[in-house]
Amino acid sequence: MRRPYASFSLLNLIPVPIDFAFQAMAERSDRAPARWRRPFLHWLDGVEAGWAVPLLIGCFVAIWTLYLAIAYAGGGLHPDTLEAWMLGQHFAWGYHKHPPLTGWIAASWTSVFPLSDWSLQLMAMANAGLALIFVDRVARQFVTGHKRILVLLLLMLTPVYQFHAQRFNANSVLLAVWPLATWCFLRAFETRAPLWAVAMGCTTALAMVGKYYSVFLVTSFAFSALAHPARRAYFTSASPWISVVVGLAALSPHVYWLATTGASTFTYALAHTGGNAATSLGEARNFLLGLAAAMSMSAVFWVLVAGTRLKQFPADFAAMSPGLRLLFYVTMGTIVLPVLTSLAMGTDLPSLWALQGLFLFTVLVVGGTSYPIERFYTVNLTVIVAGVALAAVLIAAPIHAVYRNDHGYEEGRNLYAQAASELTREWREQTGVPLSAVSGDGSLAFATAFYSPDHPRHAAPFEYDQTLGLPRKTSLDRGWAALCFRDQDTCTRWMAWASSQTGHFVRREFTVRATLWGRPGLSREVVALIVRPRGMRMIPKSAADDFSASRRGSE
Repeated sequence: MRRPYASFSLLNLIPVPIDFAFQAMAERSDRAPARWRRPFLHWLDGVEAGWAVPLLIGCFVAIWTLYLAIAYAGGGLHPDTLEAWMLGQHFAWGYHKHPPLTGWIAASWTSVFPLSDWSLQLMAMANAGLALIFVDRVARQFVTGHKRILVLLLLMLTPVYQFHAQRFNANSVLLAVWPLATWCFLRAFETRAPLWAVAMGCTTALAMVGKYYSVFLVTSFAFSALAHPARRAYFTSASPWISVVVGLAALSPHVYWLATTGASTFTYALAHTGGNAATSLGEARNFLLGLAAAMSMSAVFWVLVAGTRLKQFPADFAAMSPGLRLLFYVTMGTIVLPVLTSLAMGTDLPSLWALQGLFLFTVLVVGGTSYPIERFYTVNLTVIVAGVALAAVLIAAPIHAVYRNDHGYEEGRNLYAQAASELTREWREQTGVPLSAVSGDGSLAFATAFYSPDHPRHAAPFEYDQTLGLPRKTSLDRGWAALCFRDQDTCTRWMAWASSQTGHFVRREFTVRATLWGRPGLSREVVALIVRPRGMRMIPKSAADDFSASRRGSE
């Protein structure tokens, strides 16, 4: 006869007697909690009262914004965030590479908050916090009480809502939009009310103008509605058709922009196609592995919470409520459809494109449990999440800042502000007027547009194309400048070609050095090209001599 201490279950992944001990401990703790647990339990009591979830998300946003402020002190903003801000400087129904939502949000944010690193870092984390609020709106369709908190805590144990979110771009903007659209779809399907149908149409359109990858979410809505047993009641109502009409109407300005501007966003998207069967299989494999890795820590903690109760999963799955089954179909669609598309069309398929959909799995897992979860586990997970956040702020963030100050970034982001300041100074010495346009390396140009006091517009010529050219005629007339790091061969070759196309330019080379809390860091050489406005008088002879010497030195 097998002894109890040697009994294991493949489903449970942990020894059965140990699991029973934890269960007994959890039950005793819920009956007679330790004193340090009581404030947490009081907080959990406030879930249904409406203040516990906002408090959790508010603390999450605050502490991870502080992390970003420390970890990237002197490090500059990520180029994607700078690009989003730059795009938003002029309103349009579309932009070169992506649909317009990121630019709209960045422009709206900076119309209220100041132009600074901390402001845009707060914007990124506020987007993550808003995402968690909408996830909670989805979760409360299926769970109540502290289980809603458990859903959020498991997501906070992934790297999605902190590190992925801090790069505010066309991927991270979907963190908030996808759960919002999903919530509206669930409500529209369940109630078939016109207002929810309108909301679904608007939010699915919003997802599409965030990134075209959202077509997989929208298609999953249609697939799940067709697969659900209540499909006849839904499709014979006005709800789906209201959603379609409203969605198309909301998308029509962007569609018109595509039709009248050459659809450059489609051109950019098609650049991710062209793989063969072998590469597509590899992309699909890495896609699934990447998503599994992102959820791995949450999965481990869920196993510890559920314990031997995991063996009830088949029965819970079979007894899934109609609403949860609808969400299950949506979840499967957001995974299966991208994989099938990649295999059929040979497209790239990085897992970071789908990270905004991981909340679907978490809601399914927690919402599908038929058994109660002791608050003991929710309190423990809260302490773990808080401990990880505090360790990140107090330990990891300063270490990261010091390391990057000494070793830098490939894109050179901890030199952005210095390069922008030096270019602006050189430009004003040469022209005496504010800098109006900047080109060159994309990241440096975005940074100069943001960090320069003149805030020049980005005049990169054909950034979404493989060929390089000169900025537009208006930039040539007003004058423009360009920046490259000295070791960027492609950019410096373009700069040499651009110099040969204009007869009134100055070239400068200077060194910029990173600093962190007064401590000097790495340095890097920067090349600047200054093209004065047409008709402006020649620069003084001494400046011309300096330029000639600079050219001779570079040759």
